[in-house]
Amino acid sequence: MTTTAHATTVNARISTRALLGSAAAAAPLWAVLSLTQAATREGFSLLRHPLSTLSNGPLGWIQISNFLLTGILTVIGSIGLRRVLRGTPGGIWAPRLTLLSGIGLIAAGAFVMDPADGFPTGTPLGTPTELTWPSYAHMAAGTLTFTSLIAANYVLGQHFSRTADRGRAIASRVAATALLLGNGWAMSGGTAGTLTLAIGAITAMMWISAVAARYRSREA
Repeated sequence: MTTTAHATTVNARISTRALLGSAAAAAPLWAVLSLTQAATREGFSLLRHPLSTLSNGPLGWIQISNFLLTGILTVIGSIGLRRVLRGTPGGIWAPRLTLLSGIGLIAAGAFVMDPADGFPTGTPLGTPTELTWPSYAHMAAGTLTFTSLIAANYVLGQHFSRTADRGRAIASRVAATALLLGNGWAMSGGTAGTLTLAIGAITAMMWISAVAARYRSREA
């Protein structure tokens, strides 16, 4: 191998590691910023309020930025996943679905859910009787994000099954099912549905990041 060809290979590997690093960082960033705000923002209760409502109020810019940055990192990271999964079972759709989830997160940051149920402080209790169009757009973005994450994790489950990695196949399916059930419970109006949704979403996102981190370590 010539010096030039070797340098090109090394640069490509570094670039792939950087792309996968973006995906690996996305979910931890989301979880830390969201849960820290949930614990510290006055009037917010994870038992009653979805994490999306944190985009409201004087400090709402933090959660908006969280959505946008996490989405951007996820979109960038999907390129790295496409590279390392190319030619493997699920190698086409897992990155595509991850990309869609990132686009959904960006859209969720661009369109803010309406204040609700006492948050921010001073907001009337209960669900708003009428929703604004940005709130509908935010919910559509959430549907795109959740559906893509659920599907991506199930596809990764198939990927790991086909590559005889039983432990990761099970973990992928558990992550997908956690979000599927958590979202379903929240949509049905179940008790503490906002909490089950948060647990499911963070679990599904964290597993995508864990998979990206695994492949990044193999690129060293």
